[in-house]
Amino acid sequence: MPRPISLAALTVLELTPPEMVDCAADAGFSHIGIRLLPATSVEPQYDIVGDTPLLRDVERRLAATGVKVLDVEIFRLKPDTRIGDYEAAIATAARLGASELLVAGNDPDERRLIDAFAGFCDLAASYGLGANLEFMPWTDAKDLPQASRIVEATGRANAGVLIDPFHLSRSRSRIEDIAAIAPSRFHFMQFCDVPEAIPPTMDLILAEARGERLFPGDGGVDLVRLLRALPRDLPLSVEVPTRALAETVPAIERARRALAATERVLALLERIESNGEDLFNG
Repeated sequence: MPRPISLAALTVLELTPPEMVDCAADAGFSHIGIRLLPATSVEPQYDIVGDTPLLRDVERRLAATGVKVLDVEIFRLKPDTRIGDYEAAIATAARLGASELLVAGNDPDERRLIDAFAGFCDLAASYGLGANLEFMPWTDAKDLPQASRIVEATGRANAGVLIDPFHLSRSRSRIEDIAAIAPSRFHFMQFCDVPEAIPPTMDLILAEARGERLFPGDGGVDLVRLLRALPRDLPLSVEVPTRALAETVPAIERARRALAATERVLALLERIESNGEDLFNG
């Protein structure tokens, strides 16, 4: 079975969800990731949770194109979050055929965050969905070791750790640390690249994360080594916001470039594995 490759919402954020389905199909992606809940207050917000006309339009286009939904985002766990408030969005994700939910930890009390994530996992499991904690250096799940610790502490089978090469780099996490995490904790990963130099402030890192990443293979992350450290054929969600490029290049062309770059990295991985090269031991 081919590795699923999904078009993440942030790559083509100017598109509505129905437009995004068509874009993914035209560009050659097998899956998409949908933002049912916006990540920021300045992003577009759509009436798509529940049995809405927009949701039914998305369903029609998914059926017409054969594109599937990989993940739905973004579920933030804050000190005052009531997990039950997310049920309508989780039910909508299940209705769309998603398999994974993307979670951000925004609670500095780690014990409370663990408890909230455990409760979220339970609700997600009742709909047959995985819950994936994405570590980001400006959140309260700041790096790979902390995210792994939180996920394991929940004791929930559907709890996962979500790796994004951008956050792996900017949190100064290490590829070597992946070996200490059970492979079952990885349900999918995000995919992009980033310059090797880390900006000096968190504000600059955040701006870079949301607006200016690089296509896979164009930056300083050893993506082939990263892929070899993770389960084979792990689904990839290609998340490459390129705000400056978007001023002159339409979404469909950027999506095609993102997919082509991803496929080049995967082809390199296949050549290396076919030659029996060991990237970890020289």
